[in-house]
Amino acid sequence: MPKGRDIGLLLQPLSEKTVQAYFGQGLHTLGLLRWIVRQTGRCTAFVSSYSTSEPFLNGFYLMRQHGYITRAAILLDCRAAGKTVRLEQLLGNAFDNVFLGQNHSKVLLVRNKEWKVTAVTSQNQTYGNRAESTIVTTDGGVFDQMLRQFEECCSDGAVELDVRNGSGIIEANRRICGDAAYTSADRRPPGTEE
Repeated sequence: MPKGRDIGLLLQPLSEKTVQAYFGQGLHTLGLLRWIVRQTGRCTAFVSSYSTSEPFLNGFYLMRQHGYITRAAILLDCRAAGKTVRLEQLLGNAFDNVFLGQNHSKVLLVRNKEWKVTAVTSQNQTYGNRAESTIVTTDGGVFDQMLRQFEECCSDGAVELDVRNGSGIIEANRRICGDAAYTSADRRPPGTEE
């Protein structure tokens, strides 16, 4: 299926169903995120993935330029750090905070005053024609738990890249991904404080 498939044919509007799922081809992460933010309006977004891609980052950046996403943080796996560093400028354009850690999850967390949306998918931030699975929920309890655990992953054993200044890792201890003593319970991605 082409990457431009109408998600409205695959999923119902967020206001009509608290939980919905899709298994198959044609539902890509960037399109799913666009579909969500067009319903929620301006929001904060938290994203996790094993790795990311130039098309995803460009699309995410455009959503920010159009005012859909005001603040954003991403957690990527440290094993994909080589690819991540090559995309550093795009990451800096798209996200306020970029974390590298032990991560294989693929989660989108979107919130504003009216909405808390969680999407869990099997797909990395790429396009392809393989079947993928996705669950989308507007259950606030699920969102709160996933955001709390996202924060834990970003502060326990992960490092934050300084993508704004291009100066590497933010923190005096520069060892990556769990083999470091990096823990900072008070470091939180933007917009997570409540």
